[in-house]
Order: sequence, then C-alpha cells, then structure tokens
Amino acid sequence: MEILFEDNHIIAINKTNSDIVQGDKTGDTPLSEKVKKYIKGKYNKPGAVFLGVTHRLDRPVSGAIMFARTSKSLSRLNEMFKKKEIIKTYWAIVKDKPKKITDTLEHYIYRDQKKNKSFASEKETKDSKHASLTYKLIASSENYHLLEINLHTGRHHQIRCQLAKIGCPIKGDLKYGFPRSNPDGGISLHAREIKFIHPVKKTETTITANPPEDNLWKYFLSVAD
Repeated sequence: MEILFEDNHIIAINKTNSDIVQGDKTGDTPLSEKVKKYIKGKYNKPGAVFLGVTHRLDRPVSGAIMFARTSKSLSRLNEMFKKKEIIKTYWAIVKDKPKKITDTLEHYIYRDQKKNKSFASEKETKDSKHASLTYKLIASSENYHLLEINLHTGRHHQIRCQLAKIGCPIKGDLKYGFPRSNPDGGISLHAREIKFIHPVKKTETTITANPPEDNLWKYFLSVAD
C-alpha cells in the first residue's frame, strides 16, 4: 500500500486498480479497512479506528484517494467537495485522438442501475443528470494519447462515459467500448492529483500519485511532466 500523504487529519493512498474503496458484494477487503489496519498498527491504537471516506474511485481506476482521520476533517472535506473547493486531476490513455486538442464536454448522463453503466446524451432525458468535464491532450505515443481531465460534476462513470461518447474510450475499458482488456484487469484511467486547502492547517496541499508500473504509463509519465 503506497501512502502519498499522512498527518493527524488526513491520509491519502495511491489506489491500485484492483482495490475497492468500500466493501461491496464481492466480499473483498476494501481499501478503507486496509488503511484502518495500517493506522491501528502504526499508532498502537486501542479499539476501533475512525476513518471517513471523502470520495470514491471506480474499482478498475488507479490513483490518489483521500480519507479523513477525524470526524472534524471529514465534515470539512465533505463540505469542500460539495463546494468544489477540491480540484482533482485525472489522466486517461485513449487509442483514438480526440478531434479537438482541448474541449469542455457537456452531456446529460443516465445511469442504468441493473447494468451498472451510464449513457451520455446531448439532450436531457428522464432521470438524466447534467455532466461536465474539461480535457486537454498532453502527450502522444505512436499508438495512444494521454488526456488530462478536470471534472466539473461528479457523475457515475462520468469520464469513462463522456470520453466514449466522443469516440475515445479509455484503454482497457470493455464496458465503454474499448476492444481489449488490459493485462492487469484495470483501465487506463488514473487519479493523478488532488489540490486543496488543508481543512485544519489551512495550507495549500497537493497530493500527486504516480500511475501504475507498466511501459506505456512509464512513457507518458516521462514525457508529460
């Protein structure tokens, strides 16, 4: 488990694309429980360890995920997320180059609960929600392209769904139209950075997560920064 940031109020982890953030029907041990076990062992804490989930990442997505270590920091972080005071930056590898180098995508997303899949449309439909993100092309290899993405809304599978809608499904994302899975079973979507003002210390804080260890990610990491 790679720890990106840790103090008395917050702990951030570089989530692998096999970890689940919270427990689900699979019964697999969630990342939240692994972090609790780490805190309990490191600080010899008796009894239950408090850990608040402030946001989530889909299971096949890697990258920076932040937890609150106190109820005070949890409530403040929740409020900051609500007010969009926390900036999250994602990286996505796609096969097909988007028509525009940078663009803001506006769609209406409908979530199909049974299929656990979202569908994007230009027009508002029943039960759909407005979704907005901005992407920019930051690097290209011989066969793939790296996009940097900032979300303006937080919808179910939003980045995956909206990029697929413009003909740029994320590498390895079979659910949204990429033809082949990745060898590790994940998708090439990575939560690269979280920027915010610390809820207690009031200092500017940036948490950066390196992408998974594979040759394509290594190449993009070398040319993007």
